[in-house]
Amino acid sequence: NNNNTKQPTNFTMVYGLVRSVQAAVKYRGGWKGLLEHMYTNGDYPFKMGTFMGSDAAGNRYYENRIDYPFGQHRWVEPGDIHNYDSSSVAPEWHGWMTSMNDDPPCSEDTFIAEKTETVEQMCRSDAPDKSNLGLMDTDNIYNFHDLHNQSQIRSRGYGIGNPIVGLPPGVKDGFYTQPGSPYNEASIRPLEFVGSLDKDGGRSFKNSKWAERLRTAEEKKAMVDEQVGEVKSMADMFGSVNAKRGGGRGGTSVGN
Repeated sequence: NNNNTKQPTNFTMVYGLVRSVQAAVKYRGGWKGLLEHMYTNGDYPFKMGTFMGSDAAGNRYYENRIDYPFGQHRWVEPGDIHNYDSSSVAPEWHGWMTSMNDDPPCSEDTFIAEKTETVEQMCRSDAPDKSNLGLMDTDNIYNFHDLHNQSQIRSRGYGIGNPIVGLPPGVKDGFYTQPGSPYNEASIRPLEFVGSLDKDGGRSFKNSKWAERLRTAEEKKAMVDEQVGEVKSMADMFGSVNAKRGGGRGGTSVGN
């Protein structure tokens, strides 16, 4: 009896798995799409829901409130499966993803239009929009490789770029820097030389400390010998002056 019970159960499990694979292949547009999503995340290939919209980066957002519990009923499938993290979720979709609101961004235009109908314009305006509520000029917004976190767009070393996010060598970093920061272009002073140790300008320097580091050991020894010679000549000069004035004239005698 137990064997007879297990046999239909096993058949049902296998049949259900086969049907899930068939549905996933159809839902993903073929085996390539299925394998691609299996590479992205093992949960996505067999997770199906209602397509709610997409963002500028190609991320696709889905919802299924029937088959999945709260917290798992909304998910995003990345547009770029090779370079994706949680910061790739567009800000306008973040509130919907975390269940802060139930209206996806695609329906916000209707919501804003209904709310602004009750807002009377108090003065004349030549602005193309009735109000600035939810206004976002999406046509002129550009994020490097659709990365919403611009702090990721920085070189991994001086002038070498960042192959992780696709930043070419020698290209300026994309993140904002405060005025006064050494990475802010306005704070970088141009390099100006004040002299050179060579006649041809080969060892140029911008201050005395820089020049000291550029000098060789022989040059440093020659400078020390020259300074010692100057001190000796000055001592001899003061000694000859004192001798001409009478040596110890003006001294005080002690005792008898």
